[in-house]
Amino acid sequence: MTIHNEILDRPIKRIRETCELAGAAEKFDYALVELQAFLEEEIAAGYTGETRLTYDGLRFLRQAFSRP
Repeated sequence: MTIHNEILDRPIKRIRETCELAGAAEKFDYALVELQAFLEEEIAAGYTGETRLTYDGLRFLRQAFSRP
């Protein structure tokens, strides 16, 4: 579990900063648990690159933010 946290720290930090710059910090906080679960699934599937996880996380949030 520690390895997953180390792998997730940087992408989540970058995603948080991006959301703050876009004025979506509150939405980010609301969707954080879902985002972490999604990224953990990505890691389980073998994707561990910081850039890949950041990009996929941002795509996930874009979809999550558009849900009612």
